[in-house]
Amino acid sequence: MFKGFYNLTSAMLSHGRRLDVVSHNMTNISTAGYKAQRYTDSTFQEVMISRVGNKDKSRSTELGMESYILAPSQLYTDYEQGAPEETGLPLDFCIQGEGFFAIQMADGSTAYTRAGSFTLDDEGYLTLAGQGRVLDDEGQAIQLPTDKLYVDQTGGIYSEISRNYLATLGVYSFPDNGALEQNDRGLFTGGGAAISENYTILHGAVERSNVNMVQEMVSMMTTQRALQSAAQMSRIYDQVITRATSELGRI
Repeated sequence: MFKGFYNLTSAMLSHGRRLDVVSHNMTNISTAGYKAQRYTDSTFQEVMISRVGNKDKSRSTELGMESYILAPSQLYTDYEQGAPEETGLPLDFCIQGEGFFAIQMADGSTAYTRAGSFTLDDEGYLTLAGQGRVLDDEGQAIQLPTDKLYVDQTGGIYSEISRNYLATLGVYSFPDNGALEQNDRGLFTGGGAAISENYTILHGAVERSNVNMVQEMVSMMTTQRALQSAAQMSRIYDQVITRATSELGRI
């Protein structure tokens, strides 16, 4: 009798979760290297619905298959390449192709990111602000004597004037990006990192977010309408059940 409440409530919860993901994507549309998140949901296993008599319940008539409540299925990351944006800043780098920059966190662990807008800390180490130091292709922190640099397409860093070699940016790839986990700082963690072989470094540029504003706006509007419809149907269903119960009480 009350199965409709479960279906409608699960739909509202699922649409609310989808709106959270859309809002998060839209908030980060200007965040360099941000990768859009995608939300999917699913229903419980389909079951056979049958009709039985009011008095004689020994016989039943099959009505067909029906699925039950909607439930969250998966939240995954879209790793599609974002467009490069030229900044002209000497410590900005953009990866075109496969791979991530490696960041040494304060606790000694390593996390990965596509955001290449770096700075130099007080000791001259190349740093992702608020996160940690950038690692080279040998897993060592990169220390630079100057920010006047020449950088080749493989990430080799040289002094702009003398062309003395300083370091090589570490660009790491994974067998399966889908196995990576995103931490609370927006960086990715996972095992199996290896030096990428399919990439190009653009100096003085960063990778823009791959969020499609039009797509997110459409998703937001359709999800809001679905949420409002489910809420309205839930109110109507409640009124119908209340009235039916009241009428049965009078009988």
